[in-house]
Amino acid sequence: MTFSTLRYGVAAGIATLTLDRPEARNALNRAMCDEIVAATAAARADATVKLAVIRGSGPVFCAGADLKERKGMSGDEVRARRLAAVAAYDAIETLPMPVIAAVHGAAIGSGCEIAAACDFVIATPQASFATPEAMRGTVGATTRLPRIIGKPLAKDMMFTGRRLSAEEARTAGLVTRIVEAAALEGAIAEIAGAIAGASAEALRQAKRCIDEGTALDPRGALALELLALEENIARDTWRAGMSGFGRDKP
Repeated sequence: MTFSTLRYGVAAGIATLTLDRPEARNALNRAMCDEIVAATAAARADATVKLAVIRGSGPVFCAGADLKERKGMSGDEVRARRLAAVAAYDAIETLPMPVIAAVHGAAIGSGCEIAAACDFVIATPQASFATPEAMRGTVGATTRLPRIIGKPLAKDMMFTGRRLSAEEARTAGLVTRIVEAAALEGAIAEIAGAIAGASAEALRQAKRCIDEGTALDPRGALALELLALEENIARDTWRAGMSGFGRDKP
C-alpha cells in the first residue's frame, strides 16, 4: 500500500507501520490520521499478520499534533481533526494481534497517545515521553495514559509539561523494555520470533481477555477467560502447541 504520511509493509508475518514525515518530526496531521486507520484496517484483514510494529522515521518517534495545520481552522474543523486522531488511536488499540511501539527520540502528545495505544513499548535510552496538551491550551491524552502510569504522574506531565525519560517511563509502566539504538532491530526480531512461534489465535484471545477483562470485575474477567477457553477447546488448535511444549527444554 502507498501512503503520503507513512510507510506500511508486511514481511514474515510482521506488519510494520512507519510514521514518515521526518521533515515535520512525524507530526500527526489529518492525512496521517486517516492513513493510520487505513493501514491498520489492512493489517486487520490480513490473515498472515501475527504482529504489528509501529515506529517513526528520522530522529524522533512523533513530535505531537501538527499545530501548523490548525492555523486558520474553524471550531468545527478542529473538532473533526481531533475526532480523526481519536479514530486513529482506537484503530491501533483495537487491532486483534499484538502491537508494539518501537520508540526512539521524542514521543510527545499524539506520539505518546500512539505509544500508549500499543500493547507494549520498547524504547531506546534516547526516547522521551510528554503530554503538554493543557499547557498548549487544549485537551488530550487524558484517557489511556492515566490508566497505564496512574493519575498523579499523568497529571504532573499534563500540568507541568514534565517529560519522562525512557527509564522513568519504564518505572512508570509505559515502557516495558529499553534497548540501545544499535540493538533495536535485534530486539524487534527477537520479539517477532517469539510471537511467530505462538498460536496466532491464542495470542488474539489472550489480548482480548486482558484488554476487556481489565474493565470488568474479577468475576466478569474470569467469565471472559472461560469463554475464550471454550472457544479454544472447540477449535482444537491447542493440541499442536501442547505437543511441542518443553521439547526444547533440557
